[in-house]
Amino acid sequence: MRSVTYSMSVSLDGYIVGPDGNFAWSEPNDEVFRFWIDDIRQVDVHLMGRRLYETMLYWETADQDPALDDAQREWISLWNPLPKVVFSTTLSSVQGNARLAAGSLAEEIGRLRAEPGEGEIAIGGAALAAEASALGLIDEYRVVVYPVLVGGGTPFFARAEQRVDLELVETRTFKSHVAYLRYRVVRGAVSS
Repeated sequence: MRSVTYSMSVSLDGYIVGPDGNFAWSEPNDEVFRFWIDDIRQVDVHLMGRRLYETMLYWETADQDPALDDAQREWISLWNPLPKVVFSTTLSSVQGNARLAAGSLAEEIGRLRAEPGEGEIAIGGAALAAEASALGLIDEYRVVVYPVLVGGGTPFFARAEQRVDLELVETRTFKSHVAYLRYRVVRGAVSS
């Protein structure tokens, strides 16, 4: 069965976006950008909410920019053909290799898990990930932690009153002092 992963950049105090809506602090350097390129190679389909979809629309036409470097062009070659499912109550259409979700998050994930394939089902966006977490649908949390405290904003983790036991699978520290943490959800763990 294909696994569902939630991975995004986050401040040390746990936010993907600061209180002012800014996330420029998470712009990846070359080393971290290369990591994201390697990470997206494992994904078969990407689920996202409207805000993340609108942010990522930049890449649909970015290849027209002559100032792009080779890594950015490589990202485009992987990202643009990747199937995307957008969850939105306000959008009536989407662009590129994206489609609007036809059912609930649980229905879409169930349908995608039933399809053949080895690649991951990636979730991007805090609100969508919070819903998936509440439904027990996330298999792995992947956190790219930036050494900054933003003091509030949109949290990476939902603030639900729900315990989720995790097993550390991988860590990595980049030269820029950014850290990568990969945790697998432990199913059926005994609460103490």
